[in-house]
Amino acid sequence: MLYFFILGDVLGAGVYVLVGQVAAKSGGAVWVPLVLALLLSLLTAASYAELATKYPRAGGASHYATLAYGPFAGFLAGFCMLAAGIVSVAALARGFAGEYLGAFVSLPVVLVAAVFLCALALLNARGISESTRANVAATLVEVGGLLLVIGLGAWLFLRGDGDAGRLVHLGTADSGAVAGVLAGTVLAYYSFVGFETSVNVAEETRDPRRSYPRALFGALVTAGAVYALVGIVASVAVPTDTLAGSSGPLLEVVREAGGVPPKLFSAIALVAVANGALLTGIMSSRLAYGMARDGLLPHVLTRVLPGRGTPWASIAATTVLSFLLALTGDVETLASTLVLLLLVVFFLVNTAVLVLRRDRDAPPHFRAYTVLPVLGALSCVVLATQVEAAVWVRGLIVLAVGVVLGAVAAVHRRKAAR
Repeated sequence: MLYFFILGDVLGAGVYVLVGQVAAKSGGAVWVPLVLALLLSLLTAASYAELATKYPRAGGASHYATLAYGPFAGFLAGFCMLAAGIVSVAALARGFAGEYLGAFVSLPVVLVAAVFLCALALLNARGISESTRANVAATLVEVGGLLLVIGLGAWLFLRGDGDAGRLVHLGTADSGAVAGVLAGTVLAYYSFVGFETSVNVAEETRDPRRSYPRALFGALVTAGAVYALVGIVASVAVPTDTLAGSSGPLLEVVREAGGVPPKLFSAIALVAVANGALLTGIMSSRLAYGMARDGLLPHVLTRVLPGRGTPWASIAATTVLSFLLALTGDVETLASTLVLLLLVVFFLVNTAVLVLRRDRDAPPHFRAYTVLPVLGALSCVVLATQVEAAVWVRGLIVLAVGVVLGAVAAVHRRKAAR
């Protein structure tokens, strides 16, 4: 069950909307940055596996950073996670308004994003049980859609269509092979980042020392295999320029293969995008509520709906911020911003593993080879250097806000202690 929980978090909407942007960065061999992103994710996953089995309690990166570096670093990690969630919902709102919706109706992006985010907020506010029931059904649909794309791509290749030569074409007119792959990996990384939320259920897992690492690595490898196959069939089936210019890249595969109505697949893709946004919106609103309850964010965010108990103020605040962000950038820019924020979190986690090995009183737990967190931290630095300057400006503004709020929270803590 833990394996499927993590797999459902990782196998999400990112690949439905980002394969085209990955192709634009790296060239026809889309599968290469997807596989590289998987390998880099596994490095950080090893750090999470050690810390989650060593300290099996909710809190995740924020808790680990607090133990290793103190409450300020813990707050910064939690704030980056919160900001990344809000940015992710904004990116998916833009993705929802793309060519998948265009198969049915043509509407302004602003209008679609507003209606889409309001609908998600209302479902979120209605209750967690209703939201999770919708998630179970939607997860089955989105996984089925990816398997359908793989099957259609295989059929297209077997009947002699497509171009397998694109599978080894790396680089673009603007960048060489290495630079193109690294730039594509930054975007592909977005498709794997859901695994970090699973640490919050480690304390509810029977024998986490044994179960959690197996479920985590198994789910990541499974998702990586699915993504790599999707990347392969997309490269073979669709010319790279067409793929790069599409906001519904997998729809292009369906059109090339034939046999499945494009509107049917568009509906599947829209469900996948909506489900990814719903899950992330739930996480963001609950994280904002928890941080406000702990005095780290304004207390107004702790207000809940009478009778239902859902944090309506946090839901409203995160929804408004996602809408504003959706107006300021395209899917690629927003996805890169999310990755940059999570690279900060993952760097803290990878280095926290090494710092916390001084704790000799911890119970028996999974232990990663020392080289893995070291390489994980280095991979965060390398990927951060591939993020564009405009994205860095956005990320630094968010980090500056986090630093200010962290300093204010530290002052409040000192006053409370006195």
